[in-house]
Amino acid sequence: MQQTITLIAEPDGDAALTGVAGTLGRVDWLAPGRACDIVWTADSEAAARAAIAGLPIDLLVQPAAGRRKRLLVADLESTIIENEMLEELADFLGLRAPVAEITRRAMNGETDFVGALTERVALLRGLPVTVLDEAASRIRLTPGAAELIATLRRAGVTTALVSGGFTVFAEPIAARLGFDRVVANRLELADGKLAGTVAPPIIGAAAKRATLLALAAELGLELQDTMAVGDGANDLPMLQTAGLGVAFRAKPAVATTARWRVDHAGLTALLYAQGYRQEEIVGS
Repeated sequence: MQQTITLIAEPDGDAALTGVAGTLGRVDWLAPGRACDIVWTADSEAAARAAIAGLPIDLLVQPAAGRRKRLLVADLESTIIENEMLEELADFLGLRAPVAEITRRAMNGETDFVGALTERVALLRGLPVTVLDEAASRIRLTPGAAELIATLRRAGVTTALVSGGFTVFAEPIAARLGFDRVVANRLELADGKLAGTVAPPIIGAAAKRATLLALAAELGLELQDTMAVGDGANDLPMLQTAGLGVAFRAKPAVATTARWRVDHAGLTALLYAQGYRQEEIVGS
């Protein structure tokens, strides 16, 4: 089976990639200076990996056939958006640092996700619901998120936002970007305040993978026609199940386990990985 090597330097490695590409023989530029394909051989992969060592360039190797997927399942926090929203909420209580440490351990697989979620949410008990809007105003889209979803939608790809975070943040982002589906946890409220609890069932690793499988079955797709992206340990089962499962700027335990990873580029890397060219990317 023929393989393709994709090198991606977008957004800030253009000069480096142009220099590297000149040493690798025949190159098919997907976006001049930003992303290119080369045909895989053991020698070409070794040469490419050696050439990009220490540079802000991502490398993905995958089968040349069937690169364009028909379903995307994406994590929200630290993936589609740059924020971790529990940390933003905890900031209003002066608890960002301890909550961030719990998040770090959970996303690196050092502690149980459900237990960590329950522990963090309990710390927020009593916060007024108005804080939710204030926290939402802090949301920063990850570079390339809008282009990724707009391009896939134009290509007829089904997109789902599946988050261990909360509907109050996930649903507006899904509507803003144009996701077809959204699955997330629901914060419970009482008397105009956060109750400090999450409504069951809790969306965790198993639910994310199950959503990918259910959507693929509903759409009549083989798993090889699916793609998933996320950064944390609770994303790993869906990343390992999808035809193309990309660990995006992932936590160490996830980055070392996932088959594909993007450490430097923005989310347009997921388009280049599928062979989309610059002129096909909406908003490029």
